[in-house]
Amino acid sequence: MDPFESPDFYKIDDLLTEEQLMIRTAVRDFVKKEISPIINEYCQEAKFPAHLVKRFGDMGVLGPFVSPEYGGGGLDYTSYGIMMQEIERGDSGMRSTVSVQGSLVMFPIYKYGSEEQKKKYLPKLASGEMLGCFGLTEPNHGSNPNGMLSTIVDKGDHYLLNGAKMWISNSPIADIAVVWAKNEQGRIKGLIVEKGMKGFTAPEIHNKWSLRASITGELVFDNVKVPKENLLPNADGLSGPLGCLDSARYGISWGAVGAAMDCYDTAKRYALERIQFDKPIASFQLVQKKLAEMLTEITKAQLVCWRLGKLKDEGKATTAQISMAKRNNVAMALEIARESRQILGGMGITGDFSIMRHMMNLESVVTYEGTHDIHLLILGNEITGIAAFK
Repeated sequence: MDPFESPDFYKIDDLLTEEQLMIRTAVRDFVKKEISPIINEYCQEAKFPAHLVKRFGDMGVLGPFVSPEYGGGGLDYTSYGIMMQEIERGDSGMRSTVSVQGSLVMFPIYKYGSEEQKKKYLPKLASGEMLGCFGLTEPNHGSNPNGMLSTIVDKGDHYLLNGAKMWISNSPIADIAVVWAKNEQGRIKGLIVEKGMKGFTAPEIHNKWSLRASITGELVFDNVKVPKENLLPNADGLSGPLGCLDSARYGISWGAVGAAMDCYDTAKRYALERIQFDKPIASFQLVQKKLAEMLTEITKAQLVCWRLGKLKDEGKATTAQISMAKRNNVAMALEIARESRQILGGMGITGDFSIMRHMMNLESVVTYEGTHDIHLLILGNEITGIAAFK
């Protein structure tokens, strides 16, 4: 049984619409029914619950901001954020699967793709019939994507793609990959690469201690012939993939709050039930200090998410604002996971509780889609006008 109850100390629910609250209830119930009962076993065995992809599609959480014309829900970004919060409350790996599909695969096709590409791919991606992945990070180029070595060469009726990508969620089982590579002029372009294209392989990465229920791999391109109609016509330069990352990082800022809330709720319940020195450990000052500080930080992060969601819905959210939210909220969630684990003592490291799983997962979340330090420098650039990472 999943007894989770969401903290809402500042009555933030009052700021949400009736539709948004209904969406949250539906996704929360889905997580309690479909994810919570199975996720520990899948994590322990380092297996991906592939059957959930279609269920995510049925729930409407794959690219919900995409127009209904292409199979999406036509929802606002606050609703999308709420969905990510609830799914990551279940598991960061499951939110990664959904986030990649929506923000890193459907979003670039929706924003940069041709009408033919939108009609061909988006409905199947939205329904979960098709799974996608996003190829930007390379073995030697992570925080500096502009240094990528993957290339495309115009061969008349097709492009010849060569290169490799690393740490790619969904890649071993993905049907398509949105891949970024440099053309002969050094401009970064986006292409849709389909499974089965000769020379395209996606080996799985094993031995992960984090995101164990998420499937991660590489993308390897050895003279892959990509049809010209698979080029994203409206993406030119690094702004293309970075626009996708803004959407994904926005979702992460909400998702991390979900993980933090789950750890806090677990720790609070345990502290009220665990008896030491003839009374519940919740009665001790240091435990109360931990719980009070957790609730404070969660409340602050909830307010950041709500305001960022409003800005996103109004088309006003900036990259720096999204970076601040991603960086702050993930660091907050990690700290709460660690403090919660201490409240549970030795039981905190077992699979009987979600805390250690969240902690290990968040060690990836704090690094991917912009490391903790890089987001700090993005803010520094915004403040001073000086880019410290160039």
